[in-house]
Amino acid sequence: MNLKGLLKDTAIYGLSSIIGRFLNYLLVPLYTIKMPAAQGEYGVITNVYAYVALLLVILTYGMETAFFRFANKEGERAERVFSTSLWAVGGTSLLFVALTLAFLHPLASLIGYADHPEYIACMFTVVAIDAFQSIMFAYLRYQKKPIKFAALKLLFIFLNIALNCIYYIGMDGHDAAAAFYINLICTASITLFFWRELTGLRHGFDTPLLRRMLSYGWPILVLGIAGVLNQSADKMLFPYIYKGIDMKEQLAIYGAVFKIAMIMAMITQAFRYAYEPFVFGKSRDRDSNQTQAAAMKYFLIFTLLAFLAVMAYMDILKYIIGQDYWSGLRVVPIVMAAEIMMGVYFNLSFWYKLIDKTIWGAVFSGLGCAVLLAVNFLFVPRYGYVACAWAGFAGYATAMTLSYFVGQHYYPIRYPLGDIARYVVLTAVLAAVIHWEETGGVTVVWLRLTVNTLLLLLFCGYIVKKDLPLSGLPVIGKYFR
Repeated sequence: MNLKGLLKDTAIYGLSSIIGRFLNYLLVPLYTIKMPAAQGEYGVITNVYAYVALLLVILTYGMETAFFRFANKEGERAERVFSTSLWAVGGTSLLFVALTLAFLHPLASLIGYADHPEYIACMFTVVAIDAFQSIMFAYLRYQKKPIKFAALKLLFIFLNIALNCIYYIGMDGHDAAAAFYINLICTASITLFFWRELTGLRHGFDTPLLRRMLSYGWPILVLGIAGVLNQSADKMLFPYIYKGIDMKEQLAIYGAVFKIAMIMAMITQAFRYAYEPFVFGKSRDRDSNQTQAAAMKYFLIFTLLAFLAVMAYMDILKYIIGQDYWSGLRVVPIVMAAEIMMGVYFNLSFWYKLIDKTIWGAVFSGLGCAVLLAVNFLFVPRYGYVACAWAGFAGYATAMTLSYFVGQHYYPIRYPLGDIARYVVLTAVLAAVIHWEETGGVTVVWLRLTVNTLLLLLFCGYIVKKDLPLSGLPVIGKYFR
């Protein structure tokens, strides 16, 4: 079993993702300072980007995963698969922009932005470009070009931050509109750097191949829609469900604290970028199942460590957002736990992808989404955004549990459940101690941070003792033998 390739690519994707997310976090304090919670402008950004996330899944309609599957399939030409995917997604994205502009005003009114249809025109164009770019980014991952992938992702972030700083600091802006226009400029600019990948269009369009890819990918589309609804439905539905006079303020607070919890999504995404092509590439290897079991274990180890780190240093991380948003920090652990389960669910999802039974993914994600929506409709009117956080937790828990038990029947993998359970229990105990400190157990901030650091070191010590001995580390490992 060789995980070195996976670890190397995860490190590069992870570094770009971590640096990119960290730099992007600089926009959160900028937005939350320039747009006070009571103003509700940050709630507009939260709401619009929730629609964008859903539309991106719809406009890619499972073609990323279908590309990886067919590019690695015997008898298929990878270049032909790429060009067919690019022509298909490019064409549907162009059609989407045309329809958006043709029906802009009724569409804006339907979403709740009749007074600002430019928000919809701008961001729907952005999501169409993003969908087109997603196939080219997938091609970079297939070609094992994480450096170019990471460079383009970081270029977008740097350009986005620079333009935001010019407007919100240099020009003292206070509205949400500029954030949308800047996103459009940055997204369109990145497309210019794909000129080499765009030459792949010359390999033509294969209609029978597209039919096979769509047949494989449509359940993934359903899965993706359900998955993104698990992350974004609460932010889309909140204005319709919660009728309190502080609706915009609550949505703004929830959107801001959600950013802190997205550290977990960042780790999951970095893992996914490397893991998807890795698993499909190893699907014919004898030790494929053993590799997936080991990858699941290490994924959980490091996400649980990240979970504890965020909780341990919340006294520092809270300064990412404006002070009038701090009341929402109580939901951060809930959202992070939900994101961990989402990552586990993603890891579990490969059994039905590898046996070409992606319909199961649609079933699991659909049921998880149904649970999420039910919790939102039942409890948001009374408990506000706190119910949104628990709804995501319940939705992912449902999908994860179903995928595991059904998967063990159709594609059994011996996951190290005993080791995983011990890590989860240790995390729960340490998290409970940290929570007790924050709720009055230790009132002195520096002392609390010191104790939390010791708890983190305890967790790291357990990792080293059980699974990652220092002697096995590259370069420095020889000093611990």
